Amino acid sequence: MEYYERIRQLREDRDLSQEFVASLLHVAQKTYSDYELGKTRIPVPSLLYLAKYYNVSMDYLCGISDVKNEYPKK
Repeated sequence: MEYYERIRQLREDRDLSQEFVASLLHVAQKTYSDYELGKTRIPVPSLLYLAKYYNVSMDYLCGISDVKNEYPKK
């Protein structure tokens, strides 16, 4: 699974709108939509923010792993 599919899946699993997640990332809804469609690459800081927000590892968020590990705690 590609990262853009994963961020959509996580958002939909929590019944969140694109507008809400876009506001968390301080981007327009259209920009976030383009992230989910794979049209625009999502910046790494935004990926990190989403991993922390959804409490999943970057490996899971990026589609490297299907194991839903928690975001590492400091």
